Amino acid sequence: MITCHVKYVIDPKKVNEFEKYARMWIPLVEKFGGQHNGYYLPAEGANNIALALFTFESLAAYEQYRIKSLRDPECIKAFEFAEQVDCIISYERSFFRPVLS
Repeated sequence: MITCHVKYVIDPKKVNEFEKYARMWIPLVEKFGGQHNGYYLPAEGANNIALALFTFESLAAYEQYRIKSLRDPECIKAFEFAEQVDCIISYERSFFRPVLS
């Protein structure tokens, strides 16, 4: 199991637009076999940082999702929406493996 953590720097004037983008992606990750653990929007503290967490069976499964998402019409629509509204300034991805009992 691998969890992808995405840290976004967003335009604080476009949190609503980013939320719409986030809501587009949750079912798309699940469509390709992932489990979305949610997006987290600014509440207190920094007003320009948002997070996303989603899990795939393996890094290979995540890579397949990435490849397929580049050709999927719904994913392309989400990518284009973010570009159009310009709500994301930058992002960084990190991958984590759980330690369970």
